[in-house]
Amino acid sequence: MKKLLLISTFLVMLFASALTFAVDIGVVLPTNVEPRWVQDETRFKEALKDTKYTVEILFSQGSPATERQNVEALVAKGAKVIIICPHDAVAAAASAEVAKKAGAYVISYDRLIMGTDAVDYYVTFDSVEVGKAWGNFLIQNVKKGTKGNPLYLYAGALSDNNSFLFFQGAWEALQPKIFDGTFRVINSSEAVKLMNKKNLTRDEMARIIGQVTTNWDFNVAKRKAEDDLTKAKTTDKGTVYILAPNDGTARAIADAFRADKAVKQYFITGQDAEKASVQYIIDGKQSMTVFKDVRLLVKDSINAAQLLLQGKKPATSGSYDNGKVKVPAIQSEIQVITKDNVKKILIDSGYYSEKDFQW
Repeated sequence: MKKLLLISTFLVMLFASALTFAVDIGVVLPTNVEPRWVQDETRFKEALKDTKYTVEILFSQGSPATERQNVEALVAKGAKVIIICPHDAVAAAASAEVAKKAGAYVISYDRLIMGTDAVDYYVTFDSVEVGKAWGNFLIQNVKKGTKGNPLYLYAGALSDNNSFLFFQGAWEALQPKIFDGTFRVINSSEAVKLMNKKNLTRDEMARIIGQVTTNWDFNVAKRKAEDDLTKAKTTDKGTVYILAPNDGTARAIADAFRADKAVKQYFITGQDAEKASVQYIIDGKQSMTVFKDVRLLVKDSINAAQLLLQGKKPATSGSYDNGKVKVPAIQSEIQVITKDNVKKILIDSGYYSEKDFQW
């Protein structure tokens, strides 16, 4: 009888342990070093509180090998839907294929996983529209009728497909104004060579991005900006226009330009509405940010995951070619934030608290 009781206790403990470690939805984010992804983690946790599904969130710390290990760990825990935001869009194909082989659905989050048919859905903001918003903002801030306004281009990482989409949108907006002489590109000889072409091939974009990449690294961005300013002539300064690919790099680049006494005024883009950049916008150190409400992106991802777990198909609003297949996309809206509307959009909506900032 005592032996039977011990066996029963062991089985109960084993069952409880299995329940503890079981996962329905796995989320793999690129790193917890960048504020953006910590912000996403917080939003996922908030959105998942009211669901009946078990979820685990892991970080890959910028390593495709760690990303794959994370996916393998989630698969081992029984995850049926795995949401992956890749660090390296091409290398992440291997992780997606591990999940797919195990029978899990794969949702590519914010960044598209390239070169594989193992991706079921892509939840994203319209990255081309983000780039267009940057380009249009810079154009709107040019003094009417002026020519030769210095334009500095910066981009994300060559390994990230989104870098190309952002740049595509920005180039489509800016190219006519570069071609007609309104803007003069200072820091990319490849962009100057291609100034008469609005629709660039991926290879042509890669040639430009290769010259102006920040690799999504704040230190790289600052060094590159400082190097560009060192090489620039006095006529390349004064009032300048800067295409920066996200908030972290925008702050780093802005710091470099602000330190140059020959730069009298600058207009600089950004995206993600990170708290530090919101403060920069309030202080006049950053001109704008494209607000991609992570609450919407997370909500769309969780809704899609729950529908898939219920055997249903999520509604899509387009598709993106990842080089292997056209991946059905669920797209969320973007908003441009400046000093004029920052309080209305970010504070009044409850996204951030007013006490988080110095006004």
